[in-house]
Amino acid sequence: MNSITRSLLIGALAVLATQAARADLALAQKKNCMACHAVDKKVVGPAFKDVAAKYAKDKKAADMLADKIVKGGKGSWGEVPMPPNPQVSADEAKKLVAWVLATK
Repeated sequence: MNSITRSLLIGALAVLATQAARADLALAQKKNCMACHAVDKKVVGPAFKDVAAKYAKDKKAADMLADKIVKGGKGSWGEVPMPPNPQVSADEAKKLVAWVLATK
């Protein structure tokens, strides 16, 4: 593969990654996640980057967090509970968790 082809491929992958991140942010907005969370700062709940850092090495985190999105939870980040979000499907929860855990 020559350097021009490699550069074009890298550029195309960067565009696709940016588009996917925008779609995932749009899903988080649509499902009302952003009412309590932000990417880079604590709102009511933790910043997504802090969630990503906390669970970076936990192989079971994705399933646990997806379940928590749908069913709610408390105690992991303080006294304020995360309410259940039954409007979020299991597939959407997995997609949201993958996006959150990829946040830097």
